[in-house]
Amino acid sequence: MHAPSRARSAGLVAAATFLCLATVACGGCSSGSAKPESSASHTTAEHAYTAAYAAGWREGKRIFEDGGKGAAVREVVWGGCVRRSLTARPHDVVEKDRGAWVLGCQQGVGAGSDRHPPSGPVTHREADPDLSSRFRSWASAHGEEQSARHAGQVVLVRLGKRDYDVEVASTYTAQTVKAQVRRLADAFATWWDGDDGDGTAWNLIVTDSAGQRLATRNLG
Repeated sequence: MHAPSRARSAGLVAAATFLCLATVACGGCSSGSAKPESSASHTTAEHAYTAAYAAGWREGKRIFEDGGKGAAVREVVWGGCVRRSLTARPHDVVEKDRGAWVLGCQQGVGAGSDRHPPSGPVTHREADPDLSSRFRSWASAHGEEQSARHAGQVVLVRLGKRDYDVEVASTYTAQTVKAQVRRLADAFATWWDGDDGDGTAWNLIVTDSAGQRLATRNLG
């Protein structure tokens, strides 16, 4: 009389145990539609800075082989690697993390230096609204209102501990007359004029509203 009851009880216990294990494996999910977090984005980010660093290291070693020990001063102290990063190839690899590429280049050009790849993304972008307003104020007092009117957000593109670029978004497009874009770049560079703040600014980059590069200027 009691055997079927015991069988049902055992079945319920087994089912409950299975559900519990499934819930733990799922990370506590309570719905059949929930899925474990994908690691694809993490893998992609890791590959981006790793690949950029490796490309920079190869370029640094090539520069050292061509230029010897003197190349290290030029590329590290005088910003050679930072400026090269704007046109380095493969472009799609470098632009994923230009700071990692710069790090690889600087380490690669050092005589006898070992590889010390980054453990995470190197490039860090931070908007600076104060710079935008200060530039517009300066432009208004120096006859550059027209150019400044097309300047938008200013972003500091940190490429390492001290090296960085200054990026200015604009209302210009790829179809804009190049002289207009250059005038904005010239005006901003004149205003900047060596005021590096915390670190060294090497390049000025003027972009369109989508972030596509329209013009560059040396700042350092």
